[in-house]
Amino acid sequence: MIKLIVGLGNPGRQYEKTRHNAGFLFLDDLAQDLGCSWSNQPRFQGWFAEGSLAAHKVLLLKPDTFMNRSGLAVGKIARYYKLLPEEILVVHDELDFNPGIVKLKKDGGHAGHNGLRDIIAHLGAKDFYRLRIGIGRPPVGKVVADFVLSAPSKPESDLIAGAFALARPYIAPLLAGDASAVMNKLNAGN
Repeated sequence: MIKLIVGLGNPGRQYEKTRHNAGFLFLDDLAQDLGCSWSNQPRFQGWFAEGSLAAHKVLLLKPDTFMNRSGLAVGKIARYYKLLPEEILVVHDELDFNPGIVKLKKDGGHAGHNGLRDIIAHLGAKDFYRLRIGIGRPPVGKVVADFVLSAPSKPESDLIAGAFALARPYIAPLLAGDASAVMNKLNAGN
C-alpha cells in the first residue's frame, strides 16, 4: 500500500518545464486532481501536500534539495511518518523509455539516476516503487545532463503529458495496495 508519492525534479523557475522535472510535473497534476495545495515544509526539505483518493490518505512530496540530493528529503519524511520503503512511490524521468512510455517497477538499482541513487543511500534500501516516465535519450553527441535539463519539444511534451494521463487512473489502486495488478496492466499497456 502506497502512502507517500515523491516526485523528483529540481527547484527553480529555470528547471520547471525540463525533462528532469517529470516527477514534479506529475505531482503538480495529481495535487490539482486531488484538490490539495502545496506548502513549503523545511522539516522535510521540500514541498508537501496531503490528500485522499478513493478513501485512502496520501502524502505528496517534491524535494527542494535538487535532484542529486533527493534522498535527504525522502529520508526525513520517511522517518517522520515511519514509512517502510515499500510504502513509497517515486515518480521520475526515465532515459531508457521514449516519451509517452510509463512503467511501474519495484526494487532495483539506480541505473545512473542520481536522484534514485541518493534515495537508496538515505533509505538504506532499494525496495520502493518507481513510476518511470519516459523522456527518451539525447541525440548522439549531446551531453545527457544538458538534455535532461532542457525543455522537451512540443510533440515530446505532449507525449509526456499523455504518459501522465495513462498513469493517473492507476494511483487509486496503488494506494489500495494493488501494486502487482497495476504493474501487470500498466506495463503491458504501453
